[in-house]
Order: sequence, then structure tokens, then C-alpha cells
Amino acid sequence: MIEGGCLCGAVRYAITGPLADIQVCHCHSCQKAQGGPFATNIPVDRSCFEWLGGQAHIRSHESSPGKHRLFCGCCGSPLISRRDDAPQTVRVRAGTLDRAPAVRIAVHAFTAEAVPWWHSGDKAPRFAGPRPKIQR
Repeated sequence: MIEGGCLCGAVRYAITGPLADIQVCHCHSCQKAQGGPFATNIPVDRSCFEWLGGQAHIRSHESSPGKHRLFCGCCGSPLISRRDDAPQTVRVRAGTLDRAPAVRIAVHAFTAEAVPWWHSGDKAPRFAGPRPKIQR
């Protein structure tokens, strides 16, 4: 089991299944939501994700139609996002895990919107827009 939570510790969660590799999103919406050049997301099957505490502090913002970004209402830490059209998956913000996962960066999406002052040295595939859908 892998645990994580927000900066102030008010909200806690656990992941009981295996972790997928990190998906990096460079879109303007993720930049604004994260306060940085990108978001680092780990898709997790909803059945393997559970809130351990602090649900009363969770706030949600629908940043685009059907996409909900959940964050701590006390400290503002972004925690997960979820989409109405993919209810079986949550996208955990990798930086909120208590320990660094043994995963790699799998893909960079929306690189056409990437900031010019940060460059990744990894060799992961890059897509100017959304990444192609991955079949499981």
C-alpha cells in the first residue's frame, strides 16, 4: 500500500494497487493548477484508491467540462483529478505521495503549450496535444 496526502496533512489517501508510470501534462490548465511548468499524474484504478481521512477538507473545481480537480481546502495542495467520461480512473498527483514511487515518466502531453524555460532530459514520447488513448 502506498499512502499520500496534502501539504498540511489534513487530507490522506491510500493506493492499494500497482502504480502506472507518470504522465506529464504541459497544458496551460495544468500549469495554472499546479503553479509550475507541468503536472505529474499517475493514473490509478478507482477501486485501488481510497481516502483515509480529511474528506471534509476536499474541494473540487471543474476546470473544463467534465474534468474535476480535487485539492485540499486548507493548504491548497492539488491531490487528484477525475473525468466524468472515465469514472474508473483517478489521476493522482505524483508529488503528493509520501515516498517516491519506482516508476518512470511514460509520456509528455500538450508539449505545444510547454513553457520555454524548462526542458526535460528524459526520452519519453512527446505529443503536441493529448496523448493517444492507451488500451489496457
